[in-house]
Amino acid sequence: MDLLFLAIGIAVAGYFIGDGLRNFQNPGATSYSLEKLFEEEEHELIKESDVHSFMGVSKKDAKALLQEYPDVPHITLNQEVYYPKKKLREWLEKIGE
Repeated sequence: MDLLFLAIGIAVAGYFIGDGLRNFQNPGATSYSLEKLFEEEEHELIKESDVHSFMGVSKKDAKALLQEYPDVPHITLNQEVYYPKKKLREWLEKIGE
């Protein structure tokens, strides 16, 4: 069993080393996996009941914040409110300034 974990560790290390060597001459380049991760996050929606965990506050505080600021970017589908993750992050940064 230990050899299996060792083999998996070596394979993962080889992947990251190979990815780093591929971008050795261009250190500003991002890897394909990171680009894909950020593309998916761009269109991700958060349910109203889960927005408090994204903000890092209690449910009570999140509800008060959303009532105080009705201009929060949101989408309503089938009487359910969703918040676009990217837009919500930008909005939070803007009001935090």
